[in-house]
Amino acid sequence: MSLVVVLAIVAAIALGYKTRINIGLFAIAFAYLIGSFAMGMKPSDIIAMWPLKIFFVIFSVCLFYSFAMINGTLEKLAGHLLWACRGMPWLLPYAIYLTATVIAAMGAGYYTVLAFMAPITLILCRRTGMDLILGGMAVNYGALGGANFMSSQSGIIFRGLMTNAGLDDNSAFINAAAIFGATFVLPLVVITVLLFLTGRHRVIGGTGDAFTRPEPLDGRQRATLWLTLAMMAIVLAAPLAHLAFPSSTIVTYINSKIDIGLIASIFSVIALLMKLGDERKAIASLPWGTLIMICGMGMLISVAIKAGTIDQLAGWISTTIPAHLVPLAFGIVAAIMSLFASTLGVVTPALFPMVLPLAASLGLSPMLMFTAIVVGAQATSISPFSSGGSLILGSALDDETRGSLFTRLLLRAAPLGFVAALVCNLILTFAF
Repeated sequence: MSLVVVLAIVAAIALGYKTRINIGLFAIAFAYLIGSFAMGMKPSDIIAMWPLKIFFVIFSVCLFYSFAMINGTLEKLAGHLLWACRGMPWLLPYAIYLTATVIAAMGAGYYTVLAFMAPITLILCRRTGMDLILGGMAVNYGALGGANFMSSQSGIIFRGLMTNAGLDDNSAFINAAAIFGATFVLPLVVITVLLFLTGRHRVIGGTGDAFTRPEPLDGRQRATLWLTLAMMAIVLAAPLAHLAFPSSTIVTYINSKIDIGLIASIFSVIALLMKLGDERKAIASLPWGTLIMICGMGMLISVAIKAGTIDQLAGWISTTIPAHLVPLAFGIVAAIMSLFASTLGVVTPALFPMVLPLAASLGLSPMLMFTAIVVGAQATSISPFSSGGSLILGSALDDETRGSLFTRLLLRAAPLGFVAALVCNLILTFAF
């Protein structure tokens, strides 16, 4: 039965990739067929496997953050950050990276930021002579790292997957913070190496029409920015205070009442009352495809757990791979999976449930393993077959650029990201 479930997971990924139909829909179908007809489960039990908490949190948080996108707040912020480096063109890759990071950290999410920033980045590459791969990696990994922030889309998903796997909320928050730290620092190192060791900083020239002064934020946009910062402060303050004062009963009580999904719902109502955006546009802009993929795969993974698949895979890994190499192996597997599948919808839902049993049996740090998985998975997301690379490729200005970019993303950017992740995970393994 475990083999059947594993084959179903592979088949869902392959069918989704081949047909361009959402992988989550195939996963729901397989969860029903295997769970009900092969394992004898009740249909109601399979429906109950829909990860309702993760769905609600992503829905409510993305709904609130969508106001900053639809009323132009994030676009204005991007323009201001890019304008800040007009006098030193070699800072442009860092500006793109930090712009994408900040916007994603403010809740826009990886796909939204990349769809918005990738065309701007490729235009700036053409106007300034900046290498396309350098620009592509800057915007892709900036969007990834920012989205991994504890109160942003990917960070929330990681925290939800960790709590579903058995961690408490505070431990999940700490592990998510470690993931964000690793995925924020590593791209900075890669960008610096690409920029200076190869001499690319010398060919980024001229400010000319590559940079334009952005308009100042209007009243609605300023209100949206302050509301977003207030939301982030409330969500982050409670767990940080609990980490600083774990014995305080007041802090513990307040922290126990903080739920990011419910808080985001309140802030969405405030945003609507302040008329910061249109309700229909905000709901329409939600990442419904990502939600279906994550929750559908969550149902199939739950069937796998019920069948004992996860425990068997964890047992096989613990007896086959030396303990100190397990985090490294997880990072490599995640990187290979991410070449063709989504980190959020496929890779982490499949691998995170194995972390706690393996960490307990091998005496490893769960934080190290969670971080190694995400670092590995996101390293190859710039592959043209993956979501990040395909969005960058779709932003190419002409067919000639697109053809050249396809080859360079596949044969240069993805391998470079993989090697950087491998080195990072090696350092983390021996450091922790």
